[in-house]
Amino acid sequence: MNEPLEASAGAPDITIRTIADPADLRRAIDVFDGVWGSSRPLATIELLRAIGHAGGYVAGAFADGEMVGASFGFLGTHQGEPALHSHVTGIVAQQRSTGIGQAMKRQQRAWAAERGLQWVTWTFDPLVRPNAWFNLEVLGVSVVDYLVDFYGQIDDEINAGDESDRLLVAWPTHRDRTPLATPRIDAEVALVATPSDVVELRRHDPDAAREWRRRLRDELGRLIAGGGRVVGFSRNGEYRVLPAPSGPER
Repeated sequence: MNEPLEASAGAPDITIRTIADPADLRRAIDVFDGVWGSSRPLATIELLRAIGHAGGYVAGAFADGEMVGASFGFLGTHQGEPALHSHVTGIVAQQRSTGIGQAMKRQQRAWAAERGLQWVTWTFDPLVRPNAWFNLEVLGVSVVDYLVDFYGQIDDEINAGDESDRLLVAWPTHRDRTPLATPRIDAEVALVATPSDVVELRRHDPDAAREWRRRLRDELGRLIAGGGRVVGFSRNGEYRVLPAPSGPER
């Protein structure tokens, strides 16, 4: 799912821990409902309880005893190795841009590493600039694939009216990402633009939002499908993509 996460230098004093008590699971669902709207619940107490009991990840972030963030994920594989797939992570509006997002993802990564999982994977909407910056520039994840309309129609307050294209990303748990080769000249990098605020655009000009979706799918999706590597995200809201090397001329 789209994971509205932002980070800044100073995170508040918080506690992040796994949860299993039904009362805490209810509070986690309230966090999700506050982020994505309650008309289409993202989870139930029963589902979260089952995921945690089966060895998956269900956690809450607490500040002064109040749950201010929640996350859950399930076990999977990536490149043939055991992985945690983080399905949903959300933070209450009052606590965004405080560093909680980064703290939650790093705790999630540590949890996975302690259990012998080699990767944490998740998806995010490539049109959402804060998520792209956070994932690529703050955490340093690697883009694995561009997934077209991955979830089908999503009728929540953030995604309604748009197709659900997602970028699949992977984060190794036992090492930092291997640095990508720096392009020799800027001309080697393709820049793919994004809208300044696609969530607001969906609300006020859904036709323009859909046009951005198709444009990004054509440009970024085509580059990734052709072997291009996403090497960063600019402050101007552009994906920096190193295209695949051209074959030898005949």
